[in-house]
Amino acid sequence: MKKLGFVLFMLALALMLTGNALAQNVGDNSVYFVTYYSNANTTGAPDGVVRLINDGDQATTAGEGIENGPLWAAFYIFDDSEELRSCCACLVSADGLVSESINKQLTSDEFTGRGEMSRGVIKVVSSSTNDPTNPIATPGLRGWSTHIQATTNNNAGLTSIAPKGPWFVTETQLADANLGKVELGNLAESCSFGLTLGSGYGQCPCTPADYDF
Repeated sequence: MKKLGFVLFMLALALMLTGNALAQNVGDNSVYFVTYYSNANTTGAPDGVVRLINDGDQATTAGEGIENGPLWAAFYIFDDSEELRSCCACLVSADGLVSESINKQLTSDEFTGRGEMSRGVIKVVSSSTNDPTNPIATPGLRGWSTHIQATTNNNAGLTSIAPKGPWFVTETQLADANLGKVELGNLAESCSFGLTLGSGYGQCPCTPADYDF
């Protein structure tokens, strides 16, 4: 009977330790979103757009005319070689909307100086700070992204590359992703290194929603 009690105790201890380990690795899917971009900066192709809204989750009882529950969309733009090429944090006020052009904003200013990016990954953290090198994950943003798809690819391995097209545009909601401490730290650190080594290059500009509607 004593042996059985000891075995049960050890099993309970193992489950508790495992549960703690898993809890440390569990992310938060209410503050972190991912998508991709395709055919950006491509001749003849339309521009893609990422749109973020602030759902008011951080709203306060502040009076009229006082900033109420602002958040920042911390953007991290990767190329198809999995390298971070630009980052920024764009203000999205409560019940507000921000709309970022993929060609003219998110990929227009990058720190490596290797030219235009045509496809890759976009990661967004819903943050309570305006600093992409120090995001503080805070729920309240929701987002969508358009994707530029080529209906045909006319390059059949020929020496002269024919242009792609025609094009069509799809829009999908940004995919929820689990944001763990390691990933958040990696994004912040990579952005900091990139902006520092890029001597100011690589910070994508932010504008309110305007031209693309």
